[in-house]
Amino acid sequence: MYVAAHAPDVGEDEGELGKKTPSVLAKTEGAVKTTPDKFTYLNPADFPKLFAPDLPREQAEFESRSQVPAAAEVFNTPLTAAAWKTKPSWGIVAGNDQIINPDLERWYYARAKSHTTEIKGASHSVYESHPEGVAAVIADAARNAQK
Repeated sequence: MYVAAHAPDVGEDEGELGKKTPSVLAKTEGAVKTTPDKFTYLNPADFPKLFAPDLPREQAEFESRSQVPAAAEVFNTPLTAAAWKTKPSWGIVAGNDQIINPDLERWYYARAKSHTTEIKGASHSVYESHPEGVAAVIADAARNAQK
């Protein structure tokens, strides 16, 4: 199940693929911050407009202050296994994703032959802003994963 997510193949990494189809985030100078020990997070001032523009402002601001940093290396480490190569997959394209370009999400899911649903206008926080739509795709995957 891919929800507004990267889906690289073996040997590929998110960073390189993202450069080929840049997102709004990639074009926003200073939006990604890095700690001295090489963890990344979104600049809290940019978080609401990039990660969660379709959430209530107060909720997006709370989330901007409670993010969990990610190890910077995860974005540039080549994948060693791609589950979509051997298992059925479902993908949700967030139509207004500013973190991952929706065109890249579409490409990933088409390549993986995923059952793809696009939620128009949804941000990277699609699971929060459109929970019923995401839950419906998860339920469909659970019902049909063995078919």
